[in-house]
Amino acid sequence: MRPLAALLTAAALLSGCGAPARSEPAAPPSTQETPSMSATQFTSINGKPLDLSALGAKAILVVNTASKCGFTSQYKGLQALYEDKKDEGLIIVGVPSNDFGAQEPGTEEEVKTFCEINYGVTFPLTKKYAVKGASQHPFYAGAVAALGSEAEPAWNFHKILVRSDGTPIKAYNSKVRPDDKALLADIEAALKG
Repeated sequence: MRPLAALLTAAALLSGCGAPARSEPAAPPSTQETPSMSATQFTSINGKPLDLSALGAKAILVVNTASKCGFTSQYKGLQALYEDKKDEGLIIVGVPSNDFGAQEPGTEEEVKTFCEINYGVTFPLTKKYAVKGASQHPFYAGAVAALGSEAEPAWNFHKILVRSDGTPIKAYNSKVRPDDKALLADIEAALKG
């Protein structure tokens, strides 16, 4: 049971003590999972709240990033994709992570400066997060629960396409470039709803 659901159930049981039991049938469970609040909430690289579901996007591409990786040049393609599709409702969110080969060793300020100076990055970046293991951000745990093992990052620049509410749609490995035809088709479909 999800933590929020467990808390609400406990509160309902406590507030119902002494009340007559209801004979109404329980509502059927929802077939579509919605992400928990913590799964959509990040902290931006500037230390401010960054909630995926509050970005006003039609689709969001979440990418775990690193500054000293063989795939780091993908920042250029991600920025180009963001500039091309942001007016249609796409937001790219970069999640710096030091999980793979210690390839993101810098501070948030160093990461931000690196991205701005070298790649002109203007899309949102989060603070550094773990994207795998016991301390991974809840977004990644939720993506794996929704999509299976393909959503588990195996290296830097792994991508997860999500709906505006943060619900995962599809995951892409690090080798899938921002201009990949299949990725672009999936983004177009997500933007159309």
